[in-house]
Parts: sequence; structure tokens; C-alpha cells
Amino acid sequence: MKKSRLGEFEELVLLTVLVLKEEAYGTEIKRELESRIDQRLSVGSIQSALKRMEQKGFLTSAFGEATAKRGGKRKRIYSATTAAHTVLAEMKEIRTNLWNAIPNLKLGLQFV
Repeated sequence: MKKSRLGEFEELVLLTVLVLKEEAYGTEIKRELESRIDQRLSVGSIQSALKRMEQKGFLTSAFGEATAKRGGKRKRIYSATTAAHTVLAEMKEIRTNLWNAIPNLKLGLQFV
């Protein structure tokens, strides 16, 4: 990790944006991430992480079309930038190297 860093929660939110692609908006990000980590999250925590990552240059956003389902409100759709892909690759490499450096791992964990 060089210039910009991601916290653990930011990393999870960013990965979720990548999973959801064109469906990456606040409520859907929250739903998807909650289902994957089996934990309730606040809308505010998701929105704060999205805003921070947009300020860091890891995300861009644009409004989608208004729909009747949302009472005429438009969704803010998030997309990952090239910088996001770079920082995630760096973090994955760092984590992999650290896991591989653990001698005689005896915690019953298996590498995938």
C-alpha cells in the first residue's frame, strides 16, 4: 500500500461495489454486504465509507433514472476506479504474503 490506504470496512464496501456492478447503490450495497458478513450494518456507515472512498478517488458516482418503485427518487450508482483496482490488488498481495509467511499454521485454517 503506497499513498492511499483502505480500512477493513472500506475494503469490504469497495469489494461489494465491484460484485454488484451497475446495481451498486447504497441500499443494495448494504443488503449484499450484510448477507456476506452476517451482520447488521447502518445506512450511515455505508454512506460514510462510500463518501470517503469517493474523496480518495477509489469510487465515482452518478445518478440513475428515477423509478416509481423508489417514489420517483433516483439512485446514486457507484463505480470503482482504476485506483481502486490497484489498491485492492496491492492489499490482496500483502495479505497473501502475510498468510504464506505464517510458519506451521496450526489454527485449523486452510488456505484456499
